[in-house]
Amino acid sequence: MVQTRGLRTHVAEIGEGEPVVMLHGFPEHWWQWRAIAPAIAARGYRVICPDLRGSGWTEAADPSFGPDSQCDDVIAVLDALGIRRAHFVCHDMGAISGMQISYLQPQRVRTMVQLSVPPGFMLFTPKVVPAFAHMPALLLHRRGRSLKGLFSPRYATRQLSDATIDGYLRVHDRAEVENAVTALYRGMVIPVSLRLMSGHYRRMRLQPPTLAVFGRQDGPFAEPIARHICRDHERRAERFELAFVDDAAHFLTDDAPEAVTALILDWFERAG
Repeated sequence: MVQTRGLRTHVAEIGEGEPVVMLHGFPEHWWQWRAIAPAIAARGYRVICPDLRGSGWTEAADPSFGPDSQCDDVIAVLDALGIRRAHFVCHDMGAISGMQISYLQPQRVRTMVQLSVPPGFMLFTPKVVPAFAHMPALLLHRRGRSLKGLFSPRYATRQLSDATIDGYLRVHDRAEVENAVTALYRGMVIPVSLRLMSGHYRRMRLQPPTLAVFGRQDGPFAEPIARHICRDHERRAERFELAFVDDAAHFLTDDAPEAVTALILDWFERAG
């Protein structure tokens, strides 16, 4: 547990060497990286997997969210651990915070790998609207309503076992985690999504070397659409690349952990 102002952050850590910070998605927690973190650590890295505010076993004195809450939390944890600069690997909700750090505090980011989320400079097109189809239900989420549907074939090409889904969702037995669902989407996800749609980040230049990875079966961000919305990256980013994973959809780390690990290590080597 890492104590910062108003927050006790649960952190899973493995390995020694250059720090790698892995930020999980929703509705997941540090355990999302169970197949990837050990493989990265085995190559000589110190892998740090925090439970973000409202997830896992992290405890917040203030249950509310603002657009930059998790971004600020991550920076506070890094400061508490004495880490000035790190590689980042981020998925879904965690990629929102990673992207914010890349733009607001680029000196903290050695390299960035974003999974299943487009870069901040994306061009908005109606073709990506289906990526937001799950949001209304989460904005109206009520305690006790199952989130199991988020792991449907629409989002994962491999059927996750009941044990795996339970591993992600059982933590919602904690009132603090269950109550955070609507607060997270209303306070952070929706405001940042509106920033993306309005071109907020297109007025800034992305400094850290960034790799955006998508599953080929991730409909709203299938390769033709992803390449279209990122087509002017030379003007918007210092160094940016796209990669695509076969037989994978939104939940890349469950669909294809070995392929994702290989892409991460390759990016660290080439861009770090």
